[in-house]
Amino acid sequence: MRRLLVALTAIVVTLAGTGVPAQAAPAPGGPGVGDSYFPDYGNSGYDVSHYDIRLRYTPATDTLTGTTTILATATQDLSRFNLDFVLDVSSVLVNNRPATFARQGDHELVVTPARPVRDGGAMTVVVRYSGVPSTKVAAGFTAWIRTPDGAMAIGEPEIAWWWYPSNDHPTDKATFDVSVSVPDGVEAISNGTMPRPPVRETLGYTRWSWRSLKPQATYLTFITIGQYDVTTDTTANGQPVYNAYSQLMTQELREAAQSSVERTAEITDWETTIFGPWPFEARGGVVAPPNTLCCALENQTRPNYATAFFTRGSNTSVVVHENAHQWFGDSVSVADWRHIWLNEGFASYAEWLWSEENGEGTAQEIFDYLYATYPADARVWTTAPADPGVAQLFGDAVYDRGAMTLHQLRLAVGDDDFFEILRTWAADHRYGNATTEEFTALAEKISGKDLDALFQAWLYTPSKPVVAVAATLAAKKAPKSWAQISRTHALLHQR
Repeated sequence: MRRLLVALTAIVVTLAGTGVPAQAAPAPGGPGVGDSYFPDYGNSGYDVSHYDIRLRYTPATDTLTGTTTILATATQDLSRFNLDFVLDVSSVLVNNRPATFARQGDHELVVTPARPVRDGGAMTVVVRYSGVPSTKVAAGFTAWIRTPDGAMAIGEPEIAWWWYPSNDHPTDKATFDVSVSVPDGVEAISNGTMPRPPVRETLGYTRWSWRSLKPQATYLTFITIGQYDVTTDTTANGQPVYNAYSQLMTQELREAAQSSVERTAEITDWETTIFGPWPFEARGGVVAPPNTLCCALENQTRPNYATAFFTRGSNTSVVVHENAHQWFGDSVSVADWRHIWLNEGFASYAEWLWSEENGEGTAQEIFDYLYATYPADARVWTTAPADPGVAQLFGDAVYDRGAMTLHQLRLAVGDDDFFEILRTWAADHRYGNATTEEFTALAEKISGKDLDALFQAWLYTPSKPVVAVAATLAAKKAPKSWAQISRTHALLHQR
């Protein structure tokens, strides 16, 4: 035996001398992806491909119970990993074996598998949980919204924590199955298509199922639960359209909302002529109960709207804005939250183009009005859209100055190149993530022009750029569309 041990030792020494690296021990995944603004959001060490979220929700008590199954691949030799989540966890399985788990900070669940997962190895993670989401506070607030007849899981950049465990950053997209059991007579709306009609369960509950087949960011995944009237239709190319309207709206609000949201298929068909093919498998919208949702959010395939957008009548501007996000924000998502103008500036400029299309004011007239009416010390000028900071993540610079940047680009390169830039951007980064630097490089590549000075002035400099057109300085007459656009943006900024 002693001779065998000596021989084995000699072999090990020989291998060490050859420079063959020893295999590193598995290491923990990180508790964040290192985002510029939210460094502890998301997690490193694995990549998610699919979430299967199965829930039961009782509106009367705001009690949520659930099981989420996560299919993922390890991107390193993984000894443990984190999930972003705040509800009470009863068990975790990793590859069919019980795992240990513990809380870390206000939204991290640290999971230690029974066996390490090797780099490239498959992970099936099953998390069972329950809780009252409206009582859970993380990052200083509660994103879960209770309504008189149910609840809404809608928010940006955080919402997943309150209803399913996830790798919560736009850089880790996945496909989704969402199945929610609610009391009979209550609707549960989510993203994508309905693979089956609602199914009546025992004990007075009905199960609603939704499926998203294209890569989807975690914050764009939603559920809206309550008493809703659901309308269904198909687009000209056969895609399903699901719209839902809270039954708690007055007749006047319902008519204004429906006059807007029922035009979703028409509006998105028009947007395809500008931005390229519709990127997803379904369309639609949801209008929340009065005095519950502050604003609107571009949830993938199905934006949610506050009733406040329709208190003064119909509002197609917000429908244009939220559906433009389906290309800019949903299909092409930010690689880091500091690039948020790539979402909001593009969606805002879509409103200008809709105004132009409908003869209610050209994009130039809207630009002129904004440029003339914002004072030099306004935040829109003192904030750089390409790096607005957390406090101004949804500020005027991101929306209005972002749109103004695109208009200046359009003037500099001409319509042909400008719209080619938009379509190419949407196509090249379809279902992925992108940065401001990639957009500016694409604009220069397609136009063949040096645009450094333009982007430096409009995206990076915290002061009012100089515009040479003298007429702009005197333009103070608002285009016809401006009342609707400004009302839309005033509400969107509340996010």
